[in-house]
Amino acid sequence: MPHTSTPSQRLAELGLTLPSPPRPVASYVPAVRSGNLLFVSGQIPIVAGKVIMTGAMPAAGSIEQAAAAARQCALNALAVAAGELGTIDRIRRVVRVGCFVASEPDFGDQPKVANGASDLLVAVFGEDGRHARAAVGSCALPLNVTVEVEFLFEVA
Repeated sequence: MPHTSTPSQRLAELGLTLPSPPRPVASYVPAVRSGNLLFVSGQIPIVAGKVIMTGAMPAAGSIEQAAAAARQCALNALAVAAGELGTIDRIRRVVRVGCFVASEPDFGDQPKVANGASDLLVAVFGEDGRHARAAVGSCALPLNVTVEVEFLFEVA
């Protein structure tokens, strides 16, 4: 993609639009800005107010389905960021992504699931979308979702 296009233009080129920012499901705020850093709370795979994937991997579904759920978490995080900043074009760099995957004891493909979020961020932000990351297995996640992803952005 050309370097002259903005992240919001690249998102549109991918045929994607940001959803309405999801509401917190407990006692926390969606994002906190400290200086030039924006910490986005863990996002779960919700579309139009409905969870799109539940259960532990691999029984919950395919790697591709779980990666698509992680991608939705990233879209939701960008919606939260746009709500805080006015536009995702104020994101200068994706610093870190933390991906939590509900996992059965022998499941070890958390990084493949996390790639759903990571690959979207690189597609939208180019080299500035490359980030540090953790992909962690968990015995359970809120609302029994399959994946939850948190984000740290450097912003203008």
